[in-house]
Amino acid sequence: QVQLVESGGGLVQAGGSLRLSCAASGRTFSNYPMGWFRQAPGKEREFVAAVDWSGGSTNYADFVKGRFAISRDNAKNTVYLEMNSLKPEDTAVYYCAAKTWGFPSRRVGDYGSWGQGTQVTVSS
Repeated sequence: QVQLVESGGGLVQAGGSLRLSCAASGRTFSNYPMGWFRQAPGKEREFVAAVDWSGGSTNYADFVKGRFAISRDNAKNTVYLEMNSLKPEDTAVYYCAAKTWGFPSRRVGDYGSWGQGTQVTVSS
C-alpha cells in the first residue's frame, strides 16, 4: 500500500484560498489515479476531485467546478488541491486517496489507501 500524508489545511475567510498537498511514499506513485474527498461533521465522505496517473485527465464534483483544481507532480510524489473562492460549506476534513488500479473514480470504496486528513475551516 502507498502511505499518504496531507498538509496545507487551516482557517480561512470566505472567498479566500488554500492549497492542500498530499505526499505519497512508494516508487509506483506515478501509476496511481489519485483523488481528494472531504467529510463534514455528521455527513458522509464525498468526492471532490480526481486525477489520472499522468495528470492529464481530471474530474470534479459539481460543487467545486471552477473553484478547485487538482494536479500532481510525479517527480515529487505529490498531489495538490488548489482551492479558491472558498465558502463556509467547504468546511470539512479533506482526505487524499490512492486508487491502485484502473481509472480515476468518484467512489470512496474504489480507493485503497487514505491519508489521515487535514482540516479546512472557512469562516463567514
